[in-house]
Amino acid sequence: MASTNDPFQFQEFEEAGNLLEANRDATTISIEDDEIKPEKQRRAAAFSPDGEDEDPLASDDKTELLSGQQKSVPFWTFEYYQRLFDIETHHVKERIIGSMLPWPGKNFIHLYLRRNPDLYGPFWICTTLVFAIAISGNLANFLVHLGKPNYKYTPEFQKVTIAATAIFSYAWFVPLALWGFLLWRNNKIMNLVSYSFMEIVCVYGYSLAIYIPAVVLWILPYEWLRWCTIVVALCLSGSVLVMTFWPAVKDDHPKIIIAIMSAIVLLNVLLAVGCKAYFFSKPEQALPADISAATDVTKAPSPT
Repeated sequence: MASTNDPFQFQEFEEAGNLLEANRDATTISIEDDEIKPEKQRRAAAFSPDGEDEDPLASDDKTELLSGQQKSVPFWTFEYYQRLFDIETHHVKERIIGSMLPWPGKNFIHLYLRRNPDLYGPFWICTTLVFAIAISGNLANFLVHLGKPNYKYTPEFQKVTIAATAIFSYAWFVPLALWGFLLWRNNKIMNLVSYSFMEIVCVYGYSLAIYIPAVVLWILPYEWLRWCTIVVALCLSGSVLVMTFWPAVKDDHPKIIIAIMSAIVLLNVLLAVGCKAYFFSKPEQALPADISAATDVTKAPSPT
């Protein structure tokens, strides 16, 4: 029979049980606490490195991402333009659709750009429009003179250069002039809405997207179809520009409002009508000349 002083008896557990019964609010510490820590605490401990191993550049990037702000860099650096081409495909798609289907009362900059303009979409829209105008103009000219015995088709490559000069000048110099004018008026009237230069370039670039399908339809030698597509494209493109820049000038002098809105619409009309008049000739223009030339060739000389 075991003695009462048997060293193998665990009397300390009985004493601990008595203490817990006496004070049920007491806190106990187990040596297995490290093993039964919650999963979140272990993950937090695993991803909290020491201050010596932490990268300060990575910390700055995390801070920018969490705060939703972008670090401003000078415009002459490569990082400045790299950020303008860092955009997802679905964002470009949304902006193209938004420029073709303007909604009344909606501002294109506030609705789609959200202080994040890009040059990827405007650059490729302008480039596609340049080649669409040049190729469609050549095809339209070929269809007009198709079947005429004295006509020899020669591709007009100079149309690419002329179209590129017109399109990129409109997409860059007009926004530059408008940005300078709005900046000047904003310095005189402090409560005006201000846009950055890249935001204005982005709006003008995306507003040209509607002209790409319109130019393709100009291949068909029907003047009524060409003018109908011009009117539709002008209405859609002009609506995007007017609704976007109206908040920036609505609090200005009435004469300034009329002047700037008229200039925006007029330059858009001149671009569309000028491209149509220069690159696409009327199908009826060549007929009288050909008839007169044929009569001159077949006309016999009068006897003396």
